[in-house]
Amino acid sequence: MSKHPLFTMSFAKVYPLYVQKAERKNRTKKEVDQIICWLTGYDRAGLQRQIKQGNDFETFFAQAPAIHPNSSLIKGVVCGVRVEEIEDPLMQKIRYLDKLIDELAKGKAMEKILRQ
Repeated sequence: MSKHPLFTMSFAKVYPLYVQKAERKNRTKKEVDQIICWLTGYDRAGLQRQIKQGNDFETFFAQAPAIHPNSSLIKGVVCGVRVEEIEDPLMQKIRYLDKLIDELAKGKAMEKILRQ
């Protein structure tokens, strides 16, 4: 069975799109980084290293120090699919990240985005 094309997509190519989406809505790169670090457990240096290495999403999440335990609290629809119902663990993590960036772009408070 072949991998979903999203799994082999370079995280480094998608990252600037996350930042652009946030900045168009007057949010910051720092907030995008904070969300990614919260979800994955990377520190800022680790995140920058992943971007510099050009790792794909599969490697990016496989090397993540620790997916945040509150990530299961992320609910909602991304690309017409409820994130809490996605069965493939990697696809679910990717869609969690998409959902968090969407919430940032929609102006949600960081405390709510980070499920605090």
